[in-house]
Amino acid sequence: MTVKIMADSLGDIPADVVKDLDITIIPIHVLFGTTSYKDGVDLTTEQFYEKLVNSKTLPTSAVPSLGTFIEYYERVAEKADEIIVCTISHKLSGTFETASRAAEMVKKKCRIKVIDTLQVIMGEGLITIEAARAAKAGESFENIVKLIEHNMKRVEPRMAFDTLEYLKRGGRIGAAQAFLGSVLKINPVLCMKDGEIYPFARERSRAKAIESLYNFTSGFNKVDALAVEDATTPGEADALANRLKEKFPGVPLYRSKVSAVIGVHVGPSVIAVTVLGDRKQ
Repeated sequence: MTVKIMADSLGDIPADVVKDLDITIIPIHVLFGTTSYKDGVDLTTEQFYEKLVNSKTLPTSAVPSLGTFIEYYERVAEKADEIIVCTISHKLSGTFETASRAAEMVKKKCRIKVIDTLQVIMGEGLITIEAARAAKAGESFENIVKLIEHNMKRVEPRMAFDTLEYLKRGGRIGAAQAFLGSVLKINPVLCMKDGEIYPFARERSRAKAIESLYNFTSGFNKVDALAVEDATTPGEADALANRLKEKFPGVPLYRSKVSAVIGVHVGPSVIAVTVLGDRKQ
């Protein structure tokens, strides 16, 4: 039985990895006013952040239609007996719900399971990548689902910002709302917990926020994969990635860009680290 892996574009999986592992990515939509763009298809990451900085109106994001999901499913079903779909947390997007409804409407005989990773950015991405590696190696549908559920407990992202303004304006701030009542000129570091964004640390400078991301990795005694992402600061991200490569030699490290849809809510200066591993007891 052939198993194929799909995911939404919010997992920020690098394009070369998508191609190598034959992952099908369903692009979420970004809207500037009445103009809609498919994330990573009609609008590159660089083009998006340039528009974000220069736009007077905050862009919004939208989940693809049921019909779009069905089209993707039926296309993949042409070459697969079973499909596993990894999505962003349902607490941050309606993607999981729409993807699940569409799976029930597919006419082709193909087993489809949609899994809410309860993650975002490369938290979702690393889970998807490991699932795709297992599928490529010929693992069974059931074993891949178990692997995904196992890794959902082992993946953690941290995100550093210059400002919470975009999260506030976009309405996705969640428990990080606690930061807004404090000093505005801080560099907040956020984490994911139970599928939501939570405050992790308040840093007084950009350098300290990035150092916090580096130090966060010390909480793991086994690391299977790492990811470093940026939006518009590749120099900072590359420097951080090089330090992590020295700290964890031989561990796969993925360099990625925070996608346009996530950028709607976090702004242009986000930098993130994601770890897939086991925490120290």
